[in-house]
Amino acid sequence: MNGTFKIKGGKRLHGEITPQGAKNEALQIICAVLLTEDIVRIKNIPDIHDVNRLIEILGDFGVKVTKNGHGDYSFQADEVNFNYLKSDEFKKDGARLRGSVMLLGPMLARFGEAYMPTPGGDKIGRRRLDTHFQGLVELGAEFHYDEKESYYSFKAKNLQGKFILLEEASVTGTANIVMAAALAKGKTRIYNAACEPYLQQLCKMLNRMGAKITGIGSNLLTVEGVEKLGGTEHTMLPDMVEIGSWIGLAAMTKSEITIKNVNWNELGVIPNTFRKLGIDLEQRGDDIYIPAQENYKIQKFIDGSILTVSDAPWPGFTPDLLSIVLVVASQAKGTVLVHQKMFESRLFFVDKLIDMGAQIILCDPHRATIVGLNHEYPLRGTSMVSPDIRAGIAMLIAALSAEGTSVIQNIEQIDRGYENIDGRLRALGADIERI
Repeated sequence: MNGTFKIKGGKRLHGEITPQGAKNEALQIICAVLLTEDIVRIKNIPDIHDVNRLIEILGDFGVKVTKNGHGDYSFQADEVNFNYLKSDEFKKDGARLRGSVMLLGPMLARFGEAYMPTPGGDKIGRRRLDTHFQGLVELGAEFHYDEKESYYSFKAKNLQGKFILLEEASVTGTANIVMAAALAKGKTRIYNAACEPYLQQLCKMLNRMGAKITGIGSNLLTVEGVEKLGGTEHTMLPDMVEIGSWIGLAAMTKSEITIKNVNWNELGVIPNTFRKLGIDLEQRGDDIYIPAQENYKIQKFIDGSILTVSDAPWPGFTPDLLSIVLVVASQAKGTVLVHQKMFESRLFFVDKLIDMGAQIILCDPHRATIVGLNHEYPLRGTSMVSPDIRAGIAMLIAALSAEGTSVIQNIEQIDRGYENIDGRLRALGADIERI
């Protein structure tokens, strides 16, 4: 599975690219099919490892999965096999996929019990799951952790709605609690709830299934429990991280690119953050058009101080795009400070960019200052290994803009999040091959 990309950089690209469905939305939405015995049809599902693995887990669990077409599936969870959850097979499958933690809320709500192996996923610091567990316990679940087996279990005769204040605005944590609360007795209010577009999508889908959720898009969600939920159809949003990646790609390779069907209203501060780096981009209908630019100049703050780009929970700038900003800034005119607040060790791939000739000072594990080269000195091709999905795509963009040939190993980390990325880049004229 684990291949290598070989990239000849320095080519200008041209054309249109359509973003895939959003990986982070898919993981939540697909878990929600367990909340009903009726058919749920979901469209625009990205064909990527993490999502396919979750669909396989549901299939093993006894959910009827029908593929209607590319990225279009129907699910029916009317006869699930609970013994699978206690099997060694599930311990192995579930542990390989962090997203499977969102099966807990739906299982608990509908079947009164839930099991979960300790999850894996990206290596980007300690991502605790306390928020999930605490919320489910507050709704009345009994929680047990078997340390020898690395196995979590929950039991609940009846979930009871209540006021829950989250310690952190965890997206997956909020999703889990919302799904559990949808079938709980009484009213649940979740404060400091995550309000990402993906979570809004989940809430809207649950409402179409018969849930009663208000406050969608805010940090105070109110969920009135209902007896049961029915089927629905749902179309997923395009992946905003991928949209941001293509904006960065256009700027770094001085290319004219149109990004199709981006669902502009759901992009938040992303377009303007790239504009602050000096990148021209315009809205054309629901597309983003980026003209070929020889140079882009970083804006300063009004008082003349250096631009800082930092991540924050939605509607702030998503942490998943900071690695892209970092790469793009390396060829801008001017200086920018990237401050990664939400995760540890996401910036550790900058040493690869420094090897390629980028002028970056890593101040500490959370901050990096980038002095832009203004395209006067192209990055040099090199050999590198992708540590996580988002760093992988940033390295890919660096390699496509660099002089000479680059090799990126461990590309499974890129494939986990991006569908047929080499094929889609070749369609724009990129010289990339999979070895």
